[in-house]
Amino acid sequence: MRTIQLFNSWGMKKETFVPQVPGKVSIYCCGPTVYSDPHIGNFRPVVTFDVLRRLFIREGYQVTFVSNYTDVDDKIIQRAKALGITEQELTTGVIAEYRRLVDAVGALQPDYTPTPTVYMPQIISYVEDLVNHGSAYVADGDVYLSVRKIPGYGSLSGNAIEDLESGARIALGDKKQDPLDFALWKATTEGIRWDSPWGKGRPGWHTECCVMIHSIFADQKGFIDIHGGGFDLKFPHHENEIAQAMAHDGHRLAQYWMHNGFININNVKMSKSLGNVVLMKDVVNEYGGIPFRLMLLASHYRAPASFSPETIQEAQVKYQQLETSLRKAAIALERHDIDIDSLKAKDDTPFYDALCDDLNTPNALAALYEDNKLLNTLWRTKNIDYDHLSDVFAQVKDECDVLGLNMELPHLSKEDKSLYEEYDLAKQNKDFGRSDALRAELMAKHLF
Repeated sequence: MRTIQLFNSWGMKKETFVPQVPGKVSIYCCGPTVYSDPHIGNFRPVVTFDVLRRLFIREGYQVTFVSNYTDVDDKIIQRAKALGITEQELTTGVIAEYRRLVDAVGALQPDYTPTPTVYMPQIISYVEDLVNHGSAYVADGDVYLSVRKIPGYGSLSGNAIEDLESGARIALGDKKQDPLDFALWKATTEGIRWDSPWGKGRPGWHTECCVMIHSIFADQKGFIDIHGGGFDLKFPHHENEIAQAMAHDGHRLAQYWMHNGFININNVKMSKSLGNVVLMKDVVNEYGGIPFRLMLLASHYRAPASFSPETIQEAQVKYQQLETSLRKAAIALERHDIDIDSLKAKDDTPFYDALCDDLNTPNALAALYEDNKLLNTLWRTKNIDYDHLSDVFAQVKDECDVLGLNMELPHLSKEDKSLYEEYDLAKQNKDFGRSDALRAELMAKHLF
C-alpha cells in the first residue's frame, strides 16, 4: 500500500493517513436533506469522496463507506404540506431520485445509507445519555447541549468560545440557558414526531449523524477514520457533532476531517437568493453525468469548482477523447486475441503520485491525458507494438476506473472478428462498396 497524504481540517495540515485498523478504512460523508430535487452542489462531496473511496480500494483497503439521508427536517414538513403528500412520500421519492443521480455521475452507492427515522430509538437513547451525564439539560420538552461544558469546543472550525459569545443572543421564544447551546431534541406539535422521555418531538440535525456513526461503527466505539462533507458543514454542523461525541464518548468522532469546496456558477457563488441554482437532473439530461464528474475533477477538491457551459463542454470533449482512444485500443487488442480484462496497470506512476497527495485530481488528470496521447499514437501505428499497447491501455483504463470515469468497452465475438477481417480484405481489394457495408455493420454494433 502506498503512502496517502490527506489534508486534515482538524489542525489544518496535510497528514499521512494511518487507519485505526490495519487494512481497513471507515468513512462517513454527510448526505443531503431530502426535501427537493438535489442541485449540483450536493454532488461535489459525492464525487470527491467517491474518488477517495476508489483510491483506498485500489490500494487494497477494505472500505466501509456510509452516507446518510436526512429525512427529518422543517423543510421536509413544509414542502410535504405544500405538495399535499406525507413526509415519507416526499423523502422516499427524493431519495430514489438522488440514488439515480449518484449512479449517473459514476459514483458507487454507499455501503450504508442510514436515515434518522430508522435510528430514532438510538437517537433518543443517545440524548438521554447526554442528559444523564450532565452534558445536556431539558427545558420544557426541548433538550440542549451545554456547549461551555465541552472542552476544546471550536477546535475544528477555529472558532473560540470568546469569539462566538461576542454578539450571541438568545432569540425570543428560545428555551436554552446559553446562546451557544444547541438543540439535541425539539418539542413539536407539527409534522412527524416521536414519543420521548421529554414529550413528543424530533431530533436536532447535529445529533442525527453522531448517533448513526455511533451505531454503525459500534465496534470502533463510534470513532471513525474519515468524516467528510462540504466546507459549509464545518461550522456549526461538524463542530457540534464533535461536541456531542466528546461529551458522550470522549473522542472527536473522526481522526481525519475533510471538507470540499463549493461549486460556483460562471464564477459566481451559487445560491437561491441569486436565482442561479442548477439542478443535477438538468445537468445529467443536457450534458451527461460523467462529463460533470470530469469537470469537477479538473479542480482540487478543496478549491472552488466552476460550472459554466464552457467548463462542462470542455469536459465532454475530454471524456469523448478518453472513451474513443480506449475503445479503439480495446478493439485493436481484442482483434489480436489479447484479453483486455486481464491486463494489469502499474502503481508507481505520476498519476498515483498525484492522487496520493491529498487527492490532487488536476495533476492526476494531466498525467492521464499524457498517457492517453500515447495510447492514441500506439493504436494508430501501422505496425502495432501489442506489448506496449497493452501496457498503456491497462494504465489508461485503470486511471479512468479510479477516477470513476465509467465507460463500456467492446468485447469482440468470433463473428465480430470475422467482420473486421472481411472489412480489411475489402479495403485491401478496393471493394469500397463492400467495405462501407461492413463498416456500417460494425458501427451498428458500436464496434467501429
